[in-house]
Amino acid sequence: MPAKVVLASNNAGKIRELQALLASLDIEVVPQGALGIPDADETGSSFVENALIKARHAARCSGMPAIADDSGLEVDALGGAPGVYSARYAGPAASGGDNIGKLLRALEGVPAEHRAARFRCVMVLVRHAGDTEPVIAEGAWEGRIAEVSIGTGGFGYDPVFLVPDTGCSAAELPPEEKNRLSHRGLAVTSLASRLRELVLA
Repeated sequence: MPAKVVLASNNAGKIRELQALLASLDIEVVPQGALGIPDADETGSSFVENALIKARHAARCSGMPAIADDSGLEVDALGGAPGVYSARYAGPAASGGDNIGKLLRALEGVPAEHRAARFRCVMVLVRHAGDTEPVIAEGAWEGRIAEVSIGTGGFGYDPVFLVPDTGCSAAELPPEEKNRLSHRGLAVTSLASRLRELVLA
């Protein structure tokens, strides 16, 4: 019988990606929403702090091991913004479209060669809420920001993130290809080698 891990997210796009990425590990990933667990307040000043806040919250509420990630977009021309504020760049209740609109306005007039950016992901596993040795993995996906949205797949900033050597935005990639290349996919790969062993320990 597969081990169970609670996934500390209520973001449907993120849940779908992480469940696909973790499917080969014989671990049942239970979204926290299925257990009635609300989102934690992301009060950290870094991706790792926010990921740990979310994972410990989910583990505390569920009594299960928990996985959480915190990820965001870093744009060089904006000094690394939106960074940890990516999901709420245009305000606390901002939609993906709102955030993209604000980003594109901030980059108006910036030429292509100065639109370098990356998605960054920090993923953590805690075996229980008080785990003093959480497993931490990271991944980064380099690209640049388009001048307009392209494609309808993915979520978040995917339509304006141009993937090197593909001629596509992240929103145009097939899900399997995106998972192979992405910051989240790289972080899961880094975490996976120890995940099952730790969950079953």
